[in-house]
Amino acid sequence: MLETPPVSTAEFEASEAPPLNEVGQAPERLAGRKNLLQLIQLRWVAVAGQLATILGVQFGLGIRLPLVEMLTLLAALVLFNVLSWLRTRLRSSVSDGELFAALLVDVGVLSGQLFYAGGVTNPFVYLYLLQVAVGSVLLRPRYIWAMVGLTSLCFVVLTQWHRPLSLPDLPSPTLSTHYVGGLLVCFILNATLLVIFIGRIGRNLRQRDARLADLRQRAAEEEHIVRMGLLASGAAHELGTPLATLSVILGDWSRMAPFAAEPELREEIEEMQSQLQRCKSIVSGILQSAGEARGEAPVETMLHDFLDELVAQWRSTRPVQEFHYEREGVPDLPIISDSALKQMIGNVLDNAVEAAPQAPLTLRVACEDDTLILRVQDQGPGFDPAMLARFGKPYQSSKGKPGGGLGLFLSVNVARTLGGRIAAHNRPEGGAEVVITLPLAALESPQEASDVPARAG
Repeated sequence: MLETPPVSTAEFEASEAPPLNEVGQAPERLAGRKNLLQLIQLRWVAVAGQLATILGVQFGLGIRLPLVEMLTLLAALVLFNVLSWLRTRLRSSVSDGELFAALLVDVGVLSGQLFYAGGVTNPFVYLYLLQVAVGSVLLRPRYIWAMVGLTSLCFVVLTQWHRPLSLPDLPSPTLSTHYVGGLLVCFILNATLLVIFIGRIGRNLRQRDARLADLRQRAAEEEHIVRMGLLASGAAHELGTPLATLSVILGDWSRMAPFAAEPELREEIEEMQSQLQRCKSIVSGILQSAGEARGEAPVETMLHDFLDELVAQWRSTRPVQEFHYEREGVPDLPIISDSALKQMIGNVLDNAVEAAPQAPLTLRVACEDDTLILRVQDQGPGFDPAMLARFGKPYQSSKGKPGGGLGLFLSVNVARTLGGRIAAHNRPEGGAEVVITLPLAALESPQEASDVPARAG
């Protein structure tokens, strides 16, 4: 008459939650095996509870029960539990179908015990709800609703076919039709609500775990960025002195008569000075930003000027053969410009050039729904599927160089800090496209952003 005792939902959540690692089948196999072991443990508790209840009612309360039939059902449940334990020793995975079949055995044994002990007149009939609750935690929706239908059917059958209990104080333990109908409606309502709310609770817990996993990943990435920022700022301090020395030496060379008399040498010295100045500006930008998403000395400018100057500066310092720049439908808003924002876009352009140095490169800038969209398109070999799956992760690069992929990793995190994102895909016509999306509100100057409600009114 007694099935599994009430168990808290929290005991099953770890078993029901999907595995975080989906690379192989090992996590799923382990989860199914743990679920089966949980059912086995609960079934031993049910066996002990049923035995204690049967003996207590028979000898303690003096109510006669069909002991042979009920103990035979109990022995069958014990045998099935032993076989289930042997099943867990196998290395093959335990499917939802097997768990559902195991619960069907529990429902069958409970139904048999109730048949010999009064049917729906037995107060233990509501232990069917426990089977529904366990199934709601362990099984997929189609199995859960099948369990609700099956237990409801068993409830209906027990209203018509059962052996009445021989109670000493009651001549006839039969119930009225209306009362039995109310019991059935109450059972179906409780079972349905259990499935719905346990399903929602499980879904909320899974979403929470996913958010926590994402936050842990972001925390690890941000810690990595902080370490890189410290190393970069230290390196920038160290590079300041040799760069200043080289600048003095090149200045002296440019004024020497042997070098000034040779046009080719003078051109090379000027190119060296230009590249040295670029190195000094990069070092200054590192020291200025010091790992922050927005620099300590931001500059207010217009969006069109920022984009045009960025493209002009990048084109003049890179060995790009053919570069197309298109800007359409972009509002000319006041924005805050800093080195991190420039480096983010520059890193994406640099990666495109390195992927296809001799092929044309295109930068298309547009605006959709208050979002700035920059599309960098190249005609190179495209991204490998494995690279797309790990896009933006540190040390994930096809260049085969130590430290590769760090520039793109930093760019992705800068975009995310500004509320945007960077995504990549291969184009059907060949080549790759990297799309940078940034909300205009994150780029606008504070004064411009504060004026938006006034203009809207």
